[in-house]
Amino acid sequence: MSKRIDLTNQRFGRLVVLKYYGNNAANSNAMWLCQCDCGNKTVVDGVRLRSHITKSCGCLRRDLSSKRVYKNPKFVDYMGRSDQLRDENGVSLSSISESARNKSGVIGVSFDRQTGKWFARLMIDHKYVLLKSFKTITEAIEARREAEETYLGITHETAAEPENV
Repeated sequence: MSKRIDLTNQRFGRLVVLKYYGNNAANSNAMWLCQCDCGNKTVVDGVRLRSHITKSCGCLRRDLSSKRVYKNPKFVDYMGRSDQLRDENGVSLSSISESARNKSGVIGVSFDRQTGKWFARLMIDHKYVLLKSFKTITEAIEARREAEETYLGITHETAAEPENV
């Protein structure tokens, strides 16, 4: 068993080591309680500190990321677009409002030319609760409407096939 290197009061990026915090159960490395320049405290593996892998509590990554996104023209183009907005339940407004590109006549139902199948989709909180393919548009519409009822509380009187298909 090797002797632990004392890192107390040493600075690693934005982190200053406050005290030893025990050993990592997985690899037996020394763990250290650190104070970040932003005010947060975090526990970090000593190897990650000494090898400069961990330099902050996570605030450095957030700061760099927020600066980089404004240099990304595609991100800037998407900022403020209504199709990126969500309602109070986390449902994308594009999931509950019809797009001009919609050819099926039903929100969340589309035809995939490559597979020759109809797809039904519904996304809530950035996760698909419905993403399934069907042989017919009627099956896809029925699945979409069942998902709307289950997840959004929206009920439909009829499940008739749209006229413009």
